[in-house]
Amino acid sequence: MQKKLKLWDAIMLVMGSMIGSGIFIVSSDIMRNLGSGWWLVFVWIITGVMTIAAAISYGELSAMFPKAGGQYVYLKEIFGKKIGFLYGWGLFSVIQTGTIAAVAVAFGKFTAYLVPALNDAQPIFQQGEFKITYIQILAIVVIMLLTYINTKGVESGKFLQNLFTGSKILALIGIIIAGIFLVKNSFLTENFGYGFKAFSNLEKDSLGNFLQTGWKSVSGLTLFGGIASAMVGAVFSSVAWENVTFVSGEIDNPKKNVVRSMIFGTSAVMVLYLAVNLVYISTLSRDEIAFATDDRVAVSSALAIFGNTGTLIIALLVMISTFGCNNGLILSGARVFQTMSLDGMFFKSAAENNKNQVPENALWMQGIWASVLCLSGQYGNLLDMISFVIVLFYMITVFGVIYLRYKKPELERPYKTWLYPITPLIYLVIGTAFCALLLYFKTQYTWPGLLLVLIGLPIYYIINSRK
Repeated sequence: MQKKLKLWDAIMLVMGSMIGSGIFIVSSDIMRNLGSGWWLVFVWIITGVMTIAAAISYGELSAMFPKAGGQYVYLKEIFGKKIGFLYGWGLFSVIQTGTIAAVAVAFGKFTAYLVPALNDAQPIFQQGEFKITYIQILAIVVIMLLTYINTKGVESGKFLQNLFTGSKILALIGIIIAGIFLVKNSFLTENFGYGFKAFSNLEKDSLGNFLQTGWKSVSGLTLFGGIASAMVGAVFSSVAWENVTFVSGEIDNPKKNVVRSMIFGTSAVMVLYLAVNLVYISTLSRDEIAFATDDRVAVSSALAIFGNTGTLIIALLVMISTFGCNNGLILSGARVFQTMSLDGMFFKSAAENNKNQVPENALWMQGIWASVLCLSGQYGNLLDMISFVIVLFYMITVFGVIYLRYKKPELERPYKTWLYPITPLIYLVIGTAFCALLLYFKTQYTWPGLLLVLIGLPIYYIINSRK
């Protein structure tokens, strides 16, 4: 593979893949679950600690195995082909493609804010609860367009990634500065005044709309369930940084630059996320955050800061953000499926590069399945399914750092995990609690993602029996 990606490109890929739609939406759900400014900040801090701890731990593996395929390669080298395949299958069936679908649907939702006719139009098809809308069709068009652009070579994808990532970072910084200096009526004291007493207001009507029936105090197991449910959105907003490991084969000096990009990129994004949430807490009351129209809390905040013009600014920003995010996801994901194909673990045609030296067939396979997932469910349901499976595989990979230290201490480690074994253990403890609570409180959304991954087991045995 050609080394066309420098350190800056790798950092932009990390940040661009992380910053998509979540930061502009999910804080509403966090506030509905926990009802306090302190809890909103706590959820983002604990998610930030998890994310950075995982990135630091992955750094050791990225320096040991600087190959295209990233996390798939790590799991295959540590635990064998079966676990590697299950991750790769999970990546194709739900993790990468599901994330692409969710981000594309979010692009459609914010486009509909600028073009109300998209929201008002009758569904193209509806059978019971299943329906196909123009927003979903727009999401598919975006996926197909970005897939086509990335078939034209790494340079095309890199240019788009740097352009859109740079734009949304500057825009987020602008919103943070405006939220500090231009806000007229601050709700900071009021929102922090609730302290660490948690409240919930999650009652819905027959159509599934949230009812403002008053905040109820929560504690005990219900509180932990609320924290886990609230973290779903924050975790989803903070994943995909590992996508940079998928393109290790195309990064200059991967033994150093991959780990640098992961640690710097994740840290910078989590600081931005925390600052943006402080802007929400400052510009909006608790009810305005929790019950923002269609969860578009960023739009409500911009309305408070800039007036009506601000809502258009935010809608455009989210469209730029989700477009750039999906470009990074599409660019990197196909490299894993190509590596799996070269190992005899995926469709043979996925291994081939086109004349532009990119895996065109793998790109189209990924794009088509992501488009199918766009039609399969709503944004919130996709988040629950994806977040659970992603954290599960993060945990297995982070555990791999500890396992490899014990099994093969003699291996060369150009970079060693900072504060080992504390750093990986922090992630494993928080991740275990998160997954267990989600399984208990959101079983109907978490088991489908797990089932899709487990379907990979018979497929694995079929592939190997043919050999």
